[in-house]
Amino acid sequence: MTWRANVFTIFPDAFPGNLGVSIVGKALLEGRWQLNLIDLKRFPVKSDRIDGSPCGGGSGMILSPLVFEKAFDSLSDVDRNMRRIYFSPRGRPFRQSDLVEMANSPGITALCGRYEGVDQRILEFYSFEEVSIGDFVLLGGEAAAMVMIEGCVRLLPEVVGNGESLIHESFSDNLLEHHQYTKPRIFKELSAPEVLLSGNHQQMDEFRENQSREITRKRRPDIWAKYIAQKIGCHSEED
Repeated sequence: MTWRANVFTIFPDAFPGNLGVSIVGKALLEGRWQLNLIDLKRFPVKSDRIDGSPCGGGSGMILSPLVFEKAFDSLSDVDRNMRRIYFSPRGRPFRQSDLVEMANSPGITALCGRYEGVDQRILEFYSFEEVSIGDFVLLGGEAAAMVMIEGCVRLLPEVVGNGESLIHESFSDNLLEHHQYTKPRIFKELSAPEVLLSGNHQQMDEFRENQSREITRKRRPDIWAKYIAQKIGCHSEED
């Protein structure tokens, strides 16, 4: 079964965006994954509107649950059972581990909010997970959906040419990736590390691992704490 991304949005023209270029776009053209856009504007309830004012007053407009019900019912039985994601600054942080789980599933269904958001009953009745891609606010969820989908697609079989690169990237084994270098050997009086030019693969691996540890410890103490806890847990199991 081909991996599939269903996206509910009022701006389908925003897609495929970055999903249509490079490796991910090539995989889309080759049919390695599918993008199904559901235009919420096609499902008005009355007066050609899909939203309403917030109950109790307030600024902005809220997506009607009646509109979403009609849009959701347009999905196939398979699509209705996929993992459902809603992007929100109040959601839990989205992690690489989520992408791995999603890439190993039949696909995902994403709801892109706009303006003041969506009726809370949509999220509750249809069991949407609220997730955040960062501590900041966007105008809508389309950009976040593209981020999530790209992260999933690159993990699909045969999408990334060198699968080995996926093993040694940031967040694998709770470490950030080491620095990378290429030719020339010296640039602006800065030299590439000699160990990486030595040809000694064991020393190169040790250098890169130590560098990953140091970068993670300095830049992301939260991830470093998880790495340490993981190492302690492994030693406890061995004992």
